[in-house]
Amino acid sequence: MKKKWTVYIVLCQDKTFYTGISNDYMKRLEKHNSGKGAKYINLKRRPVKLVYLEAKRSIGDALRRELKIKKMSKINKIKLTLKYKMKKVK
Repeated sequence: MKKKWTVYIVLCQDKTFYTGISNDYMKRLEKHNSGKGAKYINLKRRPVKLVYLEAKRSIGDALRRELKIKKMSKINKIKLTLKYKMKKVK
């Protein structure tokens, strides 16, 4: 069985975004909030809140999408997360 990959964005306590990929985003979110995830998410940036998810078929697809999101301006990331939130509400 192939692992599914997810591109995710979390909103940090200091109102910055962190974008990453994982094949188990819930476990990764727990790691971020416990301080064992990315170095970027230090004590002043925790806790983080999941604000965006996008499923991908392969790690390569996930990495390409992650890079594209990381290159976005903060305004475009906000727009992306708002669209995601609206889809969840419908």
